[in-house]
Amino acid sequence: MQQQMKIVRTTVIEVPGLGARIKEARLRDPRPLREICASINMSPMNWYRVETEKQSLPEETLRDIEGALGVSFNVSFND
Repeated sequence: MQQQMKIVRTTVIEVPGLGARIKEARLRDPRPLREICASINMSPMNWYRVETEKQSLPEETLRDIEGALGVSFNVSFND
């Protein structure tokens, strides 16, 4: 069996105001922040850093946040 080469593509996009939109969605959720964070294995400190846009956000984590809050932020990586 022949080895297969893996190719990785990293794409970075800027989404102005995403942190504020995440915060708004969180505030509409009746659960405490610790419970939301526990559901996606994220610390509250990191969550606040996301909301204040003080760190970059991997796409996988964004999708986890969307799933935990039951929302879509309509972030697309279409070229």
